[in-house]
Amino acid sequence: MWKLRRLRRQRRILLLLAELEHPPSPRKYCQVNNTVPVLALYFDGHSDMRPDYRLSRASFSALMDVLGRESDHGWGPEIDTLIFLFWLATPSAYRVVARAFDIPRATIHRVVHRASGKIAALLYRVVRHPTAEELPRLGGRFARLARSAAFNRVVGAIDGCHVRVKPPAQDAACYFNRKLFHSIQLQAICDDVGKFLDVFVGYCGSVHDARVLRNSPIYNQQSYPPPGYSILGDGGYPCLSHPISLITPFRQPVRSHLQARFNNSLSRARCIVERSFGMLKTRWRSIFFKALEVDVTYVPEVIVCCTVLHNICMSNGDLLEPDADVTGPRRPAPAPAPPGAVSGADERQRIAMACYIPDHDYI
Repeated sequence: MWKLRRLRRQRRILLLLAELEHPPSPRKYCQVNNTVPVLALYFDGHSDMRPDYRLSRASFSALMDVLGRESDHGWGPEIDTLIFLFWLATPSAYRVVARAFDIPRATIHRVVHRASGKIAALLYRVVRHPTAEELPRLGGRFARLARSAAFNRVVGAIDGCHVRVKPPAQDAACYFNRKLFHSIQLQAICDDVGKFLDVFVGYCGSVHDARVLRNSPIYNQQSYPPPGYSILGDGGYPCLSHPISLITPFRQPVRSHLQARFNNSLSRARCIVERSFGMLKTRWRSIFFKALEVDVTYVPEVIVCCTVLHNICMSNGDLLEPDADVTGPRRPAPAPAPPGAVSGADERQRIAMACYIPDHDYI
């Protein structure tokens, strides 16, 4: 017996000496397999990334410039971001992403959550309100959208979007919306080209758009629009002048040609927010057309990431025109003004009168 123990001790000593003479490569357990197709597409330096990642190469470079490329451990932020983007672009299954990247599923789960947290942290750097110098130019561009100078004090269009979710075990009825599916709401304000100026995410689908607005920071803190400017909304919102200026169309059926002309001009300017949602849904179809099979507490972070990526793509000319099937007719129920709010009917009538007056001079 003592001979056997001595032989085992000598073997351990020999193995230890061998490891000291030939240490294992530190890259043995962390080297990325660049030959898998989704990574080879990125590392070749010229292939179009949009089919697999839904972002152009220029947009991805801009995203990495904001996130930063330095890392003291792991594969680096580029690989983490690619994994997260592929997860967004696929049917949101960790198993599918793990097979595509040849990485364990548990690692994919950690990488996705780590990358989403970093991208969501960019929200207030990428999705921001215009400065005081930008407001007059923004109002002029909305006036061109509406084809009337009466809208030159409009600096945004507001609307809500429902994102499908897997209903939780508790309080599932709270997430069941009027469109007959479970969802979490995204409220957004966009500019004249479709970039988001403000987003508010998290309310369950059964809550009315007007209530979401009433509980959002732009209403409670009066953060946007600034005094003297207005935003446009559809009939699901109340027409307000205080605490924020929100102009909505006249209710149907209209009573005069003046109201009809005002509604047409408002619709031309306000439809940009629907187009913005259409581009968002077209880019991330697997997120907005399939129920997210993640915990509902994680869904708002994913939605925020999509809005951040949308603005980065818009800034780099990476546009995806909305498909014909991503938007449908919207007929929200009219909402009364919240308690303490001041109606904007007088301001709406003033704009309607200015809209009805011809912009040119016959003299």
